[in-house]
Amino acid sequence: MLEVLRKIVQEVSTAPDLESVLDLIVRRIQRAMRTQVCSVYLYDDQAERYSLMATQGLNPDAVGKVSLASSEGIVSVVGQRAEPINLEDASLHPRYTYLKDTGEEQFHAFLGVPIIHHRDVLGVLVVQQKEVRRFDESEEAFLVTLSAQLAGVIAHAEATGLIKPQEGESENERRFEGIAGSPGVAVGHIVVIAPPADLGAVPDKVANDIDKEIEKFEAALAAVRRDIKVVGRSLSKRLRAEEQALFDVYLRMLDDNALAGEIIEQIRNGQWAQGALRNVVMEHVKQFSMMDDPYLRERATDIKDLGRRVLAYMQESGPAEIEFPEDTILVADELTPAMLGEVPSDKLMGLVSVHGSGNSHAAILARSMGIPTIMGALDLPYTRLDGRDAIIDGYSGRVYIDPSDDLRVAYLDIVRGEQEMAAELATLKEMPAETRDGFRMPLWVNTGLVADVARALERGAEGIGLYRTEIPFMIRDFFPSEQEQLQTYRRQLEAFHPRPVTMRTLDIGGDKALPYFPIEEENPFLGWRGIRVTLDHPEIFLVQVRAMLRAGEGLGNLRIMLPMVTSVHEVDEANRQIDRALSELRDEGYQIERPQVGVMVEVPAAVYQVRRFARRVDFISVGSNDLTQYLLAVDRNNPRVAGLYVSYHPAVLRALEYIAREAHKESVPVSICGEMAADPGGALLLMGMGYDVLSMNATNLPKVKSAIRNVTKVEADELLQQVMGMDDADKIHQLLRRRLRELGLSQLTRPVIPD
Repeated sequence: MLEVLRKIVQEVSTAPDLESVLDLIVRRIQRAMRTQVCSVYLYDDQAERYSLMATQGLNPDAVGKVSLASSEGIVSVVGQRAEPINLEDASLHPRYTYLKDTGEEQFHAFLGVPIIHHRDVLGVLVVQQKEVRRFDESEEAFLVTLSAQLAGVIAHAEATGLIKPQEGESENERRFEGIAGSPGVAVGHIVVIAPPADLGAVPDKVANDIDKEIEKFEAALAAVRRDIKVVGRSLSKRLRAEEQALFDVYLRMLDDNALAGEIIEQIRNGQWAQGALRNVVMEHVKQFSMMDDPYLRERATDIKDLGRRVLAYMQESGPAEIEFPEDTILVADELTPAMLGEVPSDKLMGLVSVHGSGNSHAAILARSMGIPTIMGALDLPYTRLDGRDAIIDGYSGRVYIDPSDDLRVAYLDIVRGEQEMAAELATLKEMPAETRDGFRMPLWVNTGLVADVARALERGAEGIGLYRTEIPFMIRDFFPSEQEQLQTYRRQLEAFHPRPVTMRTLDIGGDKALPYFPIEEENPFLGWRGIRVTLDHPEIFLVQVRAMLRAGEGLGNLRIMLPMVTSVHEVDEANRQIDRALSELRDEGYQIERPQVGVMVEVPAAVYQVRRFARRVDFISVGSNDLTQYLLAVDRNNPRVAGLYVSYHPAVLRALEYIAREAHKESVPVSICGEMAADPGGALLLMGMGYDVLSMNATNLPKVKSAIRNVTKVEADELLQQVMGMDDADKIHQLLRRRLRELGLSQLTRPVIPD
């Protein structure tokens, strides 16, 4: 049964559209379970009905025509209960409803299981037989298992099955749901960027020059043939004859009358070379993967490997010239910081990532740059969208493909409103973030990119609360030298002088990887990251600290911050290393004062050691993004649980209040540099908790300043007191939005989105 299940899921996952998916499901299940009927009913939210969408065994003419209201029939009972129903004779059930024209009156045994995806009942999977009997436990278990496996495939097909119009048909507007990564609206044209040598990520493109595309493919093919021959010869003395023959098999696969011939044919039909390679290779992989013979199944891996090799040569020898329109919406399977730099900043309107969450590193950078972003759009068929019109709604997390004129006009109105609000908020640049009753709240910024500095100064930032030093490391092919780091850090310090600049020591691991220093772990967020890496590699830590200290010489505005600290031992060791670097530099003749050193509170262990840390450092800073992730046990990069990542969870708020209170007991200032500080409502709560500094992305700084200037400190304290008595994160969020509107700050909340 496991093998049958594997084959069904594999075949269904490659079906081109929803109709094909459902048809495959009913045919394969009916045959595998040896039943007389297998049917799929899908639930329509708007009509509140279960419609027969596919069947093997009932009258095929009833498909798409027969349906049940959400309150009638046994199918609806399965959906309402969200659990299987197994009956000897369905006609005796009190909710039995005869469906005319289906021919089901002759069937008695009934087993229905719900198709559930992310807690939503998508429909019901049903098998039936003529005889009066209960399906046994193994049959029920098989159908439940299969339904769970197929739910995601059906949800994906349901969302994407109509994205590609049939020849001669007009394209209808399609909407896809993701996670709001960075607020704002973008209207433009999609450009798909694929990572190197990833067949599955290659987008569809029209071949502008067919002969040139064939030439590129054949050159790459020749290079791969050459590589295989070289490897075969080099290993000839170490392999048996039958193992050596494998290389001949590889070469035959690349012959013109095999894979190569099919690829060239697709190119001649108008597909660019990389897309043709993807289509042919993935089709062969699919066919081999479904074969019963284990040896032949393994050939799927061989073909995929060959495809990757050819693709790598095509991408190396002549990377496709990417033309970026003036209104580029960049789409990728998984956005990386490097991708953000590939598009001219004046042309980049928006970002969409199929994977990742609103709190992944790419999303944080997007917010810093003020670019509307959608993350975790899992159902988006991104490889088929290059060049298409799109709207991305960074408030609701929606992506619209080929939007209607009415929708386009509605969103362009929102864009104009945002521009007017930005112009209005710009007038606050020189004004302090001071409440109506005279309480002053310093607002700093988080930076990482060079462009962040100018943007932060334009918006009136009073300092840098977090400079992500890993960004210069991530965009290189090797560790930067001490001199190179010095130059980068000096630019930040000089630009903000005499304002303070807080530089976080190298924080890699988790979702921040260096290509030249890979960290392969099953659970990277609980693994080797942050201070753990740099203390294990003092040669990296010392070089960076030396560069920071030298960069701050004569300026006096450097602050050093240690990430992912969990014990006082780590703080003590880091302080020793900093003192060692300071001593070395003074011996070398540099006139350097010891800067302020602080720690980031990002994990629960650090929360309950704040006072111990405060006795050893000059300041405490809270990284609320990671702290929220660890307190709630929610991977902030996983879109499947993104809904559980909530900054206003009562446990998070209590932890934040506790940290501020404990740090102040030791008379040590405490700041926060997570995304919560960038939300106007969150900023008011943090001010009420007693945080000394709020640090945020530059884009949101004017909004936070406006919120602070329009309240009194007493009002912020009262709001905090009310929130701390609540136990539901959604209700807390609603209260904050309502309070902002009552204060006349409705422009700082999410705009009304067209539905």
